[in-house]
Amino acid sequence: MTDDLSPAQHAQAIDDARQRLISFVQRCTDGDWRSAPVDGDPRPVGVITDHVADAYEYLARYIGDLVTGQHVDVNAAIIDELNAEHASEAGAVTPAHVTGHLRSSGDALIALIAGLEPGQLDLGDGRVRRFAIIATRHADDHRAEIEAALAASV
Repeated sequence: MTDDLSPAQHAQAIDDARQRLISFVQRCTDGDWRSAPVDGDPRPVGVITDHVADAYEYLARYIGDLVTGQHVDVNAAIIDELNAEHASEAGAVTPAHVTGHLRSSGDALIALIAGLEPGQLDLGDGRVRRFAIIATRHADDHRAEIEAALAASV
């Protein structure tokens, strides 16, 4: 993944995607919120959207570690474990909780990325940049997937 975005532009892209997800959360009906409309994903809409906020937290931790020169071990198994742990703990989240969680964890990630020097995006063999890109795509991908699944179920 390569791009020419500055840290501030990455931060803005994350914020924009987060705002789209928050707007979606605020439009959800109670039925939508409790449904699990995504094929192959047993999680309800509330858990999936809170998962994005949870991911902001571990992405910020990974970026912070890379910026301070620490080794970061990330692979599919680690992410799957984090996601499973979150799903088991987040079964009763409310839209208000998720909106607050998206704001608080997103604010921390956005501030971290906005405060980087441009060259720091290349730390960890470019992983800081990839994590910033993932943070934007993650919110948009889950939102779009849920919206499509809900629309198809009508």
